[in-house]
Amino acid sequence: LQLFNLRADADFVLCDSEVDALLMESRLIKDIQPKYNKELKDEGVLVSTEGLAWPDQAKLVKAAPNGEPITDGVFPESKEFLAGYWIVDVENEEEAFKIAARASLAPAPKGTPGTMPLEVRQVMSGPPEDL
Repeated sequence: LQLFNLRADADFVLCDSEVDALLMESRLIKDIQPKYNKELKDEGVLVSTEGLAWPDQAKLVKAAPNGEPITDGVFPESKEFLAGYWIVDVENEEEAFKIAARASLAPAPKGTPGTMPLEVRQVMSGPPEDL
């Protein structure tokens, strides 16, 4: 499950101000997410979860012809970014979808139930069978 964060300056964030958006993000990280992580752990499905650094700390890296790293970035103009992830061990994708839907309901700005989009992907242990 990949948690995408909507930047406070994006058109579709329902906050009165950037301060409101930052307060909501802080509440999600400090209050709600640890409780949700504990639920997943208690259910025996949580494998790993991590938050990621903000986009203003990200760099794209590629190899130069001599093999040395070349970096590019920062790209703060992005309206969405990967804020973190959960790895869960479930029997099928329907179970992963239910877990993602529960996380999607985290409170949104102004205290309303959220419907934050979460991307669900399988962790691959090998190449897809159709290759």
